Amino acid sequence: MSRIGKAPIQIPSEVKVTIDGNSVEVEGPKGKINRSFDPDISISLDDNNLSVQRSTDMPRHRALHGLTRSLLNNMVMGVTEGFSKNLEIVGVGYRAEKKPKGVLFSLGFSHPILFVPPPGIQIDLSRPTALVVSGIDKELVGETAAKIRALKPPEPYKGKGIRYEDEHVRRKAGKTVK
Repeated sequence: MSRIGKAPIQIPSEVKVTIDGNSVEVEGPKGKINRSFDPDISISLDDNNLSVQRSTDMPRHRALHGLTRSLLNNMVMGVTEGFSKNLEIVGVGYRAEKKPKGVLFSLGFSHPILFVPPPGIQIDLSRPTALVVSGIDKELVGETAAKIRALKPPEPYKGKGIRYEDEHVRRKAGKTVK
């Protein structure tokens, strides 16, 4: 049996979980998330504990067992605490600026880039070269941070570009003169 899948999920008192067939809705202080799961995996709620069971021992069901439990746990954590990714911009003249519709990036191109975040995602700038992507959906926060990083990934020679806060960029040596 899956070690992750068999662990029950503790539901905090401020979180409300509604199960409708294979659809689960989690509502908490930060917002509401709704997600549909595979019908072969059964989800039950008893005494403020969510538990996940699989119907058979097939490899597909074993894989879905742990996945379903992890997704449910992320939904509960998202509506209580939320998720965030920190990005930093490295390079002379590279910066970000908050606009009413989104964030305007100056990344050394001939034009600035306006990035409009998807609904449910907040982008905060602590300074022009540091931004925080936050929201209640872990998958959407990671995807949005990856899209922002893809605007100008860090290059290996000077390390210029957008990178995650804890990311290490391997540097290459430049050309040598004879």
